[in-house]
Amino acid sequence: MTEQVKSANGKLGILMPGLGAVATTMISGVAAVKKGLSKPIGSLTQMGTIRIGKRTEKKEPKIKDFVPLAALEDLVFGGWDVYEDNVYEAAMNARVLDANLLRDVKEELQAIKPMRAAFDRNYVKNLDGKFVKDIDNRYELALAVMDDITNFKADNNCDRIVLVWCGSTEIYFEPSEVHNSLAAFEQGLKDNDPRIAPSMIYAYAALKLGIPFANGAPNLTVDIPALIELAKETNTPIAGKDFKTGQTLMKTILAPGLAARSLGVNGWFSDNILGNRDGLVLDDPDNFKTKEVSKLGVLEDIFKPEINADLYGDMYHKIRINYYPPHGDNKESWDNIDIFGWLGYKMQIKINFLCRDSILAAPIVLDLALFIDLAKRANLSGIQEWLSFYLKSPQTIPGVPAENDIFKQLIKLQNTLRYIMGEELITHLGQDYEEEVVETA
Repeated sequence: MTEQVKSANGKLGILMPGLGAVATTMISGVAAVKKGLSKPIGSLTQMGTIRIGKRTEKKEPKIKDFVPLAALEDLVFGGWDVYEDNVYEAAMNARVLDANLLRDVKEELQAIKPMRAAFDRNYVKNLDGKFVKDIDNRYELALAVMDDITNFKADNNCDRIVLVWCGSTEIYFEPSEVHNSLAAFEQGLKDNDPRIAPSMIYAYAALKLGIPFANGAPNLTVDIPALIELAKETNTPIAGKDFKTGQTLMKTILAPGLAARSLGVNGWFSDNILGNRDGLVLDDPDNFKTKEVSKLGVLEDIFKPEINADLYGDMYHKIRINYYPPHGDNKESWDNIDIFGWLGYKMQIKINFLCRDSILAAPIVLDLALFIDLAKRANLSGIQEWLSFYLKSPQTIPGVPAENDIFKQLIKLQNTLRYIMGEELITHLGQDYEEEVVETA
């Protein structure tokens, strides 16, 4: 397949609806890395390696040297926000990164200014930004976003564009008939149907232009039939949803280990405090519901209580998120896990994770952008399940259960890269080594 992968030459524009803490931390970090001020820790595309061939061959290049990814020097950043601050001002206000580091890349950050957002406060009640498009009709909003994308590409001499949603979590709602087909969705846009969320407007605009879209929040966006249909029609990759950071990252690391050892779980209680813009948005019950649904599904998918009733059939799983301004972006989570082992004897695990939410999310944004651009150049369209490694609530082909085990997700991601590059997939069976030994003997 490697002959079919188009070159990564030229500039790649990464556009993000939502230039808040996560987006500005990523942009600032890339600028710092390019100046040699720091390293891109946490980014698989920049720091990760991949095994090629047998273990005995000892071939393990860096991923960025194995697959043709856009270089950091070729990235151009932009986006939309409900606040008018440029990226330097927004990063300073977010207080995620050290002010001295931000001053070292101030010139690059000040040059990046947001475009007016396509915004509906009914979907994010706790934000009151005024830097929004003065357009009432959703179809006209979609056209305006398409114009923004087209103009950004031309103004910055970009060869390719990708969109990664870094905006706030929208309120929870179930899909309805307006989401069931592309025809119904486009009519809904023209009719200004309130059931079409702002994130869907951005996704529609991108996909209509054949531009890949990844959803970093838990809201309903590209996981509706209408936009899946559009992605197929325009041969465009999509991925979602919800950046896997903090507490859920820990769950997808620990839970597979418990399941692998057939250790039972009676209960898993999770509490969080967070004080950034995300925490403020999630302080509204309707927005929290969207996040709760995304986070709750992880353990059920890994433990499969319907199959392993003796171990997980009675598991109680509770999640709380509390807005606590003094902590800012420094999220703190507590997990109390009641487990049981041989003959049903009870044990406990307690985790106190003092993490930095945007520090964990920033490399995810970068990797998703680079990988979904690779997918487009490799002619992979529709749902990119191999990118579920980065996401709390992986989007899959309808009817296919999600895989939330982070180790299995990594195997899938690496095998997809091997497939793209025409290399043999790795199954970890090990039988070929035994055959080699027999033949040598």
